[in-house]
This record gives sequence, C-alpha cells and structure tokens, in this order.
Amino acid sequence: MRELTYFVAVSLDGYIAAPDDTFDAFPVQGDHIDWIFREWVDTVPTPGLEMVGLKADNSRFDTALMGWKTYAAGLPHGVESPYQHLRQYVFSRQARDVPDDIVLTDRDPVRLVRELKAEPGGGIWLTGGGQLASQLVDEIDRFVFKVNPLLLGSGIPLFADRPYDPRTLTQVASRPFESGVVVNEYVRG
Repeated sequence: MRELTYFVAVSLDGYIAAPDDTFDAFPVQGDHIDWIFREWVDTVPTPGLEMVGLKADNSRFDTALMGWKTYAAGLPHGVESPYQHLRQYVFSRQARDVPDDIVLTDRDPVRLVRELKAEPGGGIWLTGGGQLASQLVDEIDRFVFKVNPLLLGSGIPLFADRPYDPRTLTQVASRPFESGVVVNEYVRG
C-alpha cells in the first residue's frame, strides 16, 4: 500500500507560512537545501529543478496533494503547475481555473487519499497546508518536518485547530544541519 507523507518546512513556533500565506522567511540556501536536492528531489518544484539543471526521479513520490492556498502561493510568480513531475491534486471548495495537469477537487480528502493508497504507485506527498493536514492526520503515515531556526510569531499553523486528541508518534530520524535546520522524521507509534 502507498504511504502518505507530510513533508513540510516549519518554524520553531509551529508555522508553515506567514499570515499572508507566504513562506519566504524560510531559508532557501544552506546544506539542508543540498540534502533536499539529493534525498528529496521529488519535492522541489519543477521550475526550481529546471533552474539548476536537475530532474525529479520520482523515487519517493509520484503524487502531490495540496490545499488551494498552498497551490496559489506560486501563482503570483507565474507558477501554475508547481510539480509537473508528479500527479497533482489541489483541494478547493470553489471551481477555479487550473492547468490540465492539475486535478482540482472538492472531494472528501480522506476518501480520496484512501483510494490513492489502494492504487499501485509511488508515495503520496502532502505538501500543505495546515487545514488539509488536520483533515488527513489519521491518514498520514510519515511526518517529516524541516524545523527552521526562526520564530514567525503568527501565520499558518502546521495543523489547523483540531479537538484535543493526543497522538503518539515514533521518531525514526533526526538530522541537524549547519544551517540550523533540523529535519525530524516520525511514523505512527
């Protein structure tokens, strides 16, 4: 069965984006970025790969899931199809114009993820955002958090508000970088 991984950058105070949905406060240079290009190249947007002359190998993922705000963050920069090397699903409650290689859906995220997991294929990557992550928390098999050495103060939380319901995860890896970023990886306990 395919695995759903929530792989995302997060601040020390638990935010994945600023209040205006931007994430440009997160560093895009440093040894952690080199590691991402080597180990998690499927998670680099296609335009970024093209800029540095790389191609995704789809060794980790063949599908990306994102909420509308996560997807729309690239639109002001002319990025209408951020992960052309992956099947892209964008969740939105409104009809919107998107390129043909994007599947825009208002379906129940849990039901869709269960269907995707039952299909043959590679891993499924939850790119964000926090609301979608909260809806899918019981379907996420692996949590990989790139914890950045900064405090945002407010913004889009890692998970949107959920009722009190503690979940125990098992840490399977932790990798510190000279940049100050620490990548922590967890699976269900």
